[in-house]
Amino acid sequence: MTETMIHLSGVTRLFGGVKALDHIDLEVRRGEVMGFLGPNGAGKTTTMRILSGLLAPSEGSVAVAGMDVLENPVEARARIGFLPENPPIYGEMTVREYLAYLATLRRVPGRKLRAAVDRAMERCGLTAVGDRLLRNLSKGYKQRAGIAQAIVHGPDVVVLDEPTVGLDPIQIREIRALIRELGGEHSVLLSTHILPEVRMTCQRVAVIHQGRIVADDTLDALENRAQGNSVHFLRWKNPPAADLLRRIAGVAGVAPREEGWLITAAPEADPVPELVRLSAASGWDLRELSQAGGSLEEIFLQLTTREERPEEGAEVSP
Repeated sequence: MTETMIHLSGVTRLFGGVKALDHIDLEVRRGEVMGFLGPNGAGKTTTMRILSGLLAPSEGSVAVAGMDVLENPVEARARIGFLPENPPIYGEMTVREYLAYLATLRRVPGRKLRAAVDRAMERCGLTAVGDRLLRNLSKGYKQRAGIAQAIVHGPDVVVLDEPTVGLDPIQIREIRALIRELGGEHSVLLSTHILPEVRMTCQRVAVIHQGRIVADDTLDALENRAQGNSVHFLRWKNPPAADLLRRIAGVAGVAPREEGWLITAAPEADPVPELVRLSAASGWDLRELSQAGGSLEEIFLQLTTREERPEEGAEVSP
């Protein structure tokens, strides 16, 4: 059996003259839960729509469980379950009717239909509300129904887009436990903005930024790699503009954090002395300077806030 359940190679997507995806490569193995992270507009939704067969790539190839999504679209889609950020809920149906309807659309044989619906409801904690109308359920139960429709046909791959948005803490904990369980039987690609969710549910992480994959590794490997880049937290009474900070020699990234700035140093560079000098010369009134750790949040900021450096020899004036 194919061990790689999701395979994207050189995938590019153009919208007019805008390159939403730029030759991305991505693999998810059997039984794995991969976190898919990136700032708004980075290309996450476009990637998931291409993977799910809802959008064609401009270049590159996409395969699900060994099936090419372009050459065998029907067979490939049968191996995918997709939960968009806003689940396709039909409020006038009961939970059981809804799941049976979608299972039928996905060609679950009639003799297996009831068992498939019962299993999806049991796995998603919906058995007790199976005969209630969807419009009368809480948001948490609607989200569970959305996940149930994504797995009712027994797909190899499950794609989840922001599955815990809008849920209360108890519901979030329950959905996270369900996602971990799904990883034992399905390959899961999880898109989320909630970084602790990645830590609690995922074995690997892919980070996309400006249409390109900028990291693809285990969480431990990313954190170990982050230790090689010095990160400092600085807080000023009269803070400078972010653009000015980015132009300081040795600064690779600048990102807001609480009441200050998270400054990432370029490899083998130390911008701290120049930051201190400019703070004194410019009257910024430095109030705090501390070493930041390698948390997932800080790694994410390092990967998604790096911008073009100024031309060689450019000077920064106070």
